[in-house]
Amino acid sequence: MSGIPPIRPHLLITGRPGVGKTTLIRQMAERLAPQAAGFYTLEVRDAAGRRVGFEIVTLEGQRRLLAHVDFQTPYRVSRYGVDISAMEAVAVPALERGLVAEAIPLLIVDEIARMELFSRAFVRVLERILASPKRLIATVQHTPHPVIEQIRARADVELWELTPTNRLELLVRLLERLRVS
Repeated sequence: MSGIPPIRPHLLITGRPGVGKTTLIRQMAERLAPQAAGFYTLEVRDAAGRRVGFEIVTLEGQRRLLAHVDFQTPYRVSRYGVDISAMEAVAVPALERGLVAEAIPLLIVDEIARMELFSRAFVRVLERILASPKRLIATVQHTPHPVIEQIRARADVELWELTPTNRLELLVRLLERLRVS
């Protein structure tokens, strides 16, 4: 078996803000259901079209506001206050359900970034996912963060960069990669 590269079951998608990571992960979730559990985040916009926050949406359809310009919390990313209880009430349980469900081999996370990483429960469930036989498919922020750098450095992780030029082909390539290994 020497000479055969190890299987790298965890796929991390990175890219600059606004490149389409959430769109890509949602398309993957649609195609992988019902074999996947997890969550993605959506932008929340006001009546004038300005982004004012972010909402967590589980693949089961649960929703909760994660961050908003009007939230007054000690957890801040840019102009957004972050409600870590939203992570712990919605996102973490969705991932935990996926971890114990035998029929669910894939766990989807959008995204692993500063907002989500304020939650220690989220970091712990990520560690459990990475140690399990389940496959993680996640978007990760482009800028460095200690937790993200630890995940990126793992031997069982493949990093895929989404760009404006490869965004149409990357969905197909990622789905093929999931089927191959």
